[in-house]
Amino acid sequence: MSDCQFCDIAAGEAPATRLYEDETVVAFLDIAPVAGGHTLVVPKDHYETLIDMPPEAAGELFERVRVVAGAVETAFDIDGFDIVQANGEAAGQEVFHAHVHILPRYENDDVQVRWPAGKLTESKAEEIATAIRAELPE
Repeated sequence: MSDCQFCDIAAGEAPATRLYEDETVVAFLDIAPVAGGHTLVVPKDHYETLIDMPPEAAGELFERVRVVAGAVETAFDIDGFDIVQANGEAAGQEVFHAHVHILPRYENDDVQVRWPAGKLTESKAEEIATAIRAELPE
């Protein structure tokens, strides 16, 4: 894919501090980290979003995320980590090549990964669930 910085990194045509690579993914340090060890795991094949990925590719990606997250956890003795995977501009995706962020977390850090507080009513929850269930395969 032309004009895709993650495709260029995966192909070895753009610089990145690589941490892990195999036939399906490459993992490298984020150039604007929220904490030391902030890592991106990227499929080598170009998919704009997670939904665009075949099931096998998505499974392989997240298996590699699990392995790399374990290495980050051990290397930095972190208190926890967030896995962030954004799809679409409205969700904050800036590079339109599917990728997963591993965000190291420490007790009392100032990293902001939050959802608005609020409670879903039972009737609204059922309305939303019905709409989603109608789109799921049987």
